[in-house]
Amino acid sequence: ITTVKPDREVDIELRFFAPMEATNRVVFTLVPAEGGTDVTWRMEGHNDFAGKAFDLFVDLDQMVGADFERGLAAMKSVVEGRPSQG
Repeated sequence: ITTVKPDREVDIELRFFAPMEATNRVVFTLVPAEGGTDVTWRMEGHNDFAGKAFDLFVDLDQMVGADFERGLAAMKSVVEGRPSQG
């Protein structure tokens, strides 16, 4: 965790080691909503030539999207005081 703006935003540094090394900024944005809070995430990073070529053949959302969805579900469970489902 690199930065916290209480009730608004959490930044983390995410490091990948495989299939290729990369360091990215991930931002979780918190927005008040009726009955709770909407949480969204985005990932930012630099793509060199190899990264751009990799993007042509690999769907990164498919590759890491499920992990982020599980993380958001776990966050929801913690906030709501229920055990995580996985």
